[in-house]
Amino acid sequence: MSAFKKALLFTHRWLGFVSGLVVIIVSITGCLFCFQDEIQDALHDYRHVAVQNVAMLKPSALQVQALRHLPKGTVSAVAYLGANRPAQIGVTDKEGYHSVFLNPYTGAFLHEELMQSNFFIIVEYIHLYLLMPPNIGRVVVGVSVLIFVMLMVTGIILWWPKRKTDRKRSFTIKWNGRWRRVNYDLHNVLGFYATGIALVLAITGLSMSFKWVEQGIYKAGNLGKHYAREAQMESLKSDSLHRGTKLAQPFYDYIYNVTAKSSPGANMYLIYEEAGAAGTVRGIAYAKSLHYTTNDFYVFDKHTGKLIYHLLDNEKSVGLKLNNANYDIHVGQIAGLPGKIIAFLASLICASLPITGFIIWYGKRNKKKPVKRRKRAFVTQYSNG
Repeated sequence: MSAFKKALLFTHRWLGFVSGLVVIIVSITGCLFCFQDEIQDALHDYRHVAVQNVAMLKPSALQVQALRHLPKGTVSAVAYLGANRPAQIGVTDKEGYHSVFLNPYTGAFLHEELMQSNFFIIVEYIHLYLLMPPNIGRVVVGVSVLIFVMLMVTGIILWWPKRKTDRKRSFTIKWNGRWRRVNYDLHNVLGFYATGIALVLAITGLSMSFKWVEQGIYKAGNLGKHYAREAQMESLKSDSLHRGTKLAQPFYDYIYNVTAKSSPGANMYLIYEEAGAAGTVRGIAYAKSLHYTTNDFYVFDKHTGKLIYHLLDNEKSVGLKLNNANYDIHVGQIAGLPGKIIAFLASLICASLPITGFIIWYGKRNKKKPVKRRKRAFVTQYSNG
C-alpha cells in the first residue's frame, strides 16, 4: 500500500471512530422518519376525514373550537391538510405546543396532543439534535455528517479496484465466504452502492444544520446569479406603528381568503404567525397534501393585514425551488413510495457502515499471529539394537 493510501486509511479509520455513534443514531432515526406519515396514517383514524360537498370552516370557527379544549392557550397556526384530512390548529400554552385536530367541514373534535410527546417528533429531535439543546445538537450532528461525507469519499478511493479484472469481484458480496469476508464485503460493496443516495441525504440534512449549505445549494442551483426579490423575504417586517388596528374581519380568515383565492389549485394551506412585534403572518399554499416542494408564499403585516409580499412557485428561481424541495428530497418522498424505500435502505446501510467498519478494524487488530513451525532436527541415531 502506498504512503498516500496508508495516510488515507488512517484518516478514514479515526474519522469513523469520531463520528460512528452519531452516524448510527442519525441513520436509524432517519429510517424511522422516512415512513412517519404512512405509519401514523395506519395507526390513527383522526388523520383522515370523509370528503364533504360543502365549504370548509373558516379559521376563526376552527380557532374557537380548538380553544374550547385548551382555553388558556393561544392559537399560533392553522393548517388545512387536505380535502380528506383534518384541520390542524397549533395552540401554545404553559405546557408547550399542542396540535388540535378538527374535522374541517363540521369543526368536530378529533384529537389533541402535546407535540413534544409525539413519538415521531421525539425521533425527529433525536435525528436533528440528539435531544440536546438545538444550538448544540445541530452543530454536533452537522459536524458528524460532514465527517461522514469525508468518510464516503475516502472509502471509495481506498476501495476502488486497481485492475479491471478485480471489479466484478469487488462489486459483489461473497455470501459463501467466511463471516469476516462477508462483513468486509458488506462494508465495502454496500457502502459503494449507497454512496450516491447517501451523499444526497447528507447534503440535504446539512442544509438543515448549516445556513451556508442552504445558501450553497441556492447559489449552485442559480449558477451564482442573485435574485433581489427572493432575498427580500429575509427582511420582511410588520409595521409596529399600526399596532392595534382593527380589521373588518377575523385576521386569519382574511389571510386564508386571500391565500386560497390566489392559489385555488392548492391542496394544503398553512397560516402561521412569527414571534415578536415586527413578526409577520404568513400564508403558504402547497400543491400537494403533506408535500412541501411546490408552494406559493404570501406575507402579511400582522397589524394591518396588508399583503406586503408574495411569491408564486412558477416565479421562483431554480435555487429556491431546490431549497423548498429539501425536506421531500431528504426523506425520499420527492420520488413517491419508491423514493422513500430507497432513502430507507440507504439510511439503513449508512447505519451499518460504522459497525462493519469497526468489526474489520477489531478483527485486524486482534488477528492471531501465525505460529512459526520449528524446523525438524533430523538426528541420526545409531543403536546397537
